[in-house]
Amino acid sequence: MKKQVKKEFWKPGNLLYPLPAVLVSCQRPGEKPNIITIAWAGTVCSSPAMVSISVRKERYSYAIIQETGEFVINLVTKDLAFAADWCGVKSGRDEDKFKACSLTEQKMEHSMVPGIAESPVNLACKVCRVIPLGSHDMFVAEVTGVAVDTDFMDEKGKFHLNSTGLVAYSHGEYFGLGERLGKFGYSVEKGRKG
Repeated sequence: MKKQVKKEFWKPGNLLYPLPAVLVSCQRPGEKPNIITIAWAGTVCSSPAMVSISVRKERYSYAIIQETGEFVINLVTKDLAFAADWCGVKSGRDEDKFKACSLTEQKMEHSMVPGIAESPVNLACKVCRVIPLGSHDMFVAEVTGVAVDTDFMDEKGKFHLNSTGLVAYSHGEYFGLGERLGKFGYSVEKGRKG
């Protein structure tokens, strides 16, 4: 027997959660780098590798990314959760976020923008287009290079991303990723019953 579910209907809103919590670094030439915390980030294409971030026009980082056409997405771990929150509520107009959060600039091979060394994964990105959407503009970007923390690589060269302690953002709160429920394709494996 199917479970009876009672629903309450709300006005349209963004309840597509959880999302990756990411720290996005950006920098104008000759200026200090900045960090903005973004929850509206995602993968948009696999070949070529492309991502998107959505940023409010009034944010300090918006103009930097608009002018330079570059940014770095830095994945957030449990150890970086406090910095992610802090960088999301403070402005780079007033704060040196790298210094205030004791974060280390990571030189990237394919970008003039530094990544965050404490992040296990840094994605260097080049903006392809900007799409005005309303409260946010979406920066669609090609991933030009990736840096990964070798502490999470095994002796065979496999990178263990899920061992890094990644954080997700859900409805105003941060969560560590939980137990593994399956792998891609597990629902159709031979011998598996539904």
